[in-house]
Amino acid sequence: MADSVKSVSGDGEFTGLRAVFLNCTLKRSPELSHTSGLIRLSADLMRSKGVHVDIVRPVDLPVATGVYPDMRDHGWDEDAWPAIFEKIEQAEILVLAGPIWLGDNSSVMKQIIERLYAMSGITNSRGQYVYYGKVGGALLTGNEDGVKHCAMNILYSLQHIGVAIPPAADAGWIGEAGPGPSYLDEGSGGPENDFTNRNTTFMTWNLLHMARLLKMAGGIPAQGNLPDAWKEGGRFGLEANPEYR
Repeated sequence: MADSVKSVSGDGEFTGLRAVFLNCTLKRSPELSHTSGLIRLSADLMRSKGVHVDIVRPVDLPVATGVYPDMRDHGWDEDAWPAIFEKIEQAEILVLAGPIWLGDNSSVMKQIIERLYAMSGITNSRGQYVYYGKVGGALLTGNEDGVKHCAMNILYSLQHIGVAIPPAADAGWIGEAGPGPSYLDEGSGGPENDFTNRNTTFMTWNLLHMARLLKMAGGIPAQGNLPDAWKEGGRFGLEANPEYR
């Protein structure tokens, strides 16, 4: 079976794509973020295929809390979110990465998802919600449990605002239960873990493939998904009063 599998991806095939990784660690730079180690695996693979990659650590920046595009319009003195969103708007790939605390996503992750949601009413040049045509994934690190729970929350949130989710779009590493070693600690086994490395690699390639396919296709077709047209009465073939059967 393996002998029949052939690669269809050549070097340079993904040149021109852009990716943004948001590292939702609670640790400010230059403090070690174990999540950054897992991000590097994916980001380095993307870069090796010609993708422009930005890695942002929101905790380093004055990101305001709220659900509006720019919280400076709502009483905050500073808000770094608009500048972060510029990178996201230019990218085809968005990966949310972070630690697990108490079996759940970090407070920074929740804040970033709220700020992503704040932009979801904006439309792109085709009149679709602004995240249409982008693909998303999730990376998690921690101890004990929570990888699947956290990934479900992230991936649901991304698709809800219009991001496309490819197959196997999440990966993570967790150490043994209790206050054991973290991902980048000496002897943790994290960087050598075959399961984590496989899932991270598959996620990365699937993000690349879907981002390329969508870019070649010009994004998601602008048919049946235009909010302004709906407001103006368009129903895209929906029957307003279907018969009861």
